[in-house]
Amino acid sequence: METSPVYVFARWKVKEGKMEELLPLLKRLRTQTRFEKGNLFYTICLDNTDASTLLLSEGYTDAAAQQAHVDSDHYKTLTKHGIVPLLSERDVFLTTPLKDE
Repeated sequence: METSPVYVFARWKVKEGKMEELLPLLKRLRTQTRFEKGNLFYTICLDNTDASTLLLSEGYTDAAAQQAHVDSDHYKTLTKHGIVPLLSERDVFLTTPLKDE
């Protein structure tokens, strides 16, 4: 059975004055995520037109690896309890790359 990779794209709008508090948490999350089985990449970018907006891209070998990430203790602790309260907006898109056929 063939599995498809899952790419996650997220746009986070950080509450005013909370970026310095958020970035260390996010960098810890990225470091721990990169060690997960099935993680392909985890990139953090700052929007060039809005210094309060972060754009994230993550890649996983398949849906099971992406779900394992969301179910991990470090995700639950850092994201749900640490990062999310510092955000005013959060958009997340789960995607599957199209094949080049």
